[in-house]
Amino acid sequence: MQPRNMSMSGVVDLAAVKAAQEAKAKAEQARAEAARQGTGTGAVSPVDLVIDVDEASFERDILQRSTEVPVVIDFWAEWCEPCKQLSPVLERLAVEYAGRFVLAKIDVDANQMLMQQFGIQGIPAVFAVVAGQALPLFQGAAGEAQIRQTLDQLVEVAEQRFGLTGLAVDPDAEPGAVQPAPEIPVGPYDALLEAAVQALDAGDFGGAIQAYKNVLSDDPGNPEAKLGLVQAELLQRVQGLDPQQVRKDAAERPADAGAQIAAADLDLVGGHVEDAFGRLIDTVRRTAGDDRDTVRLRLLELFEVVGAEDPRVAAARRALARALF
Repeated sequence: MQPRNMSMSGVVDLAAVKAAQEAKAKAEQARAEAARQGTGTGAVSPVDLVIDVDEASFERDILQRSTEVPVVIDFWAEWCEPCKQLSPVLERLAVEYAGRFVLAKIDVDANQMLMQQFGIQGIPAVFAVVAGQALPLFQGAAGEAQIRQTLDQLVEVAEQRFGLTGLAVDPDAEPGAVQPAPEIPVGPYDALLEAAVQALDAGDFGGAIQAYKNVLSDDPGNPEAKLGLVQAELLQRVQGLDPQQVRKDAAERPADAGAQIAAADLDLVGGHVEDAFGRLIDTVRRTAGDDRDTVRLRLLELFEVVGAEDPRVAAARRALARALF
């Protein structure tokens, strides 16, 4: 498992957005399978909110568990004095947050491979894994107020983006009630979707687009293929563009739909989400007829790339409505 350095503060990384959407879909599938089989977690004991994890149990206790609840990882060592101050705070907060996250403690001396996989240079270091995706939280000493703020943000992201509301806690439950999430069955389109991902990684955007279209021709509502298609098309559009010339054209021709669309594509790929949305909304105001409709449709595509749950999309939709009406 190679952790992804995702940021909760918000620059758009297309790979991270795609991974988050995939993880959310898999988490929902795992929960549905657990409900069908009657193997859901149920209420757990407070004791189960703090667990020791090693390389052998990482897949079960962290990756699989993260489809049910955010897992906060405390990387520590016996010789680390700051760890001895931080760990008790995290353990107390895990109980106080009452199942909104599970704390996994990893001794780095005994689990060097995990330390290397997460790219940790020093301890204490705290990560989270949400629906299979790794999120760096903080490294080094931290005050309780900062820790609470970070945990509150983590819980909010887990619920809003992944639908993870945590575990029910029962003080009278028997310890050991936390069970691994069920294995997710292989879907009928996994091979085609994997081929599309490989094509993207190789820079073959045309091949990725075709692979996603092949899935959608049979399953028009497939969320992973729909998201992958708009991302692949975006990457194909910006491939080979001269950013300096695109910016120059956009500055000189503010009412030119094509120039503004190209600049907005570059804005989004570069992580400047509000700039991309604002540019196209301004262009909607300046244009009419077919040009206006072309800009509006491109803006809707960019909304899909970022994701409907993102508050920047909701704000831009309201601004677009004002510009149109």
